[in-house]
Amino acid sequence: MTAPAKGPASYFPSIEKKYGRPIADWKELIRASPLTKHMELVAWLKAEHGLGHGHANALVAHTLAEESGK
Repeated sequence: MTAPAKGPASYFPSIEKKYGRPIADWKELIRASPLTKHMELVAWLKAEHGLGHGHANALVAHTLAEESGK
């Protein structure tokens, strides 16, 4: 049995269920965006894609952490 996800990834099942897109799609959108700052990306996801703040924040935090190798 796998341990439950922690941190930003704990939001992923509810993000996929609520918005109907796999997490990989959201990460691809974030990586393709010309924006680079955390809160700019969060605001963009909220304004352009209708995500809630917590969901947008979790996606951005996880994606940027992967990009920086953390």
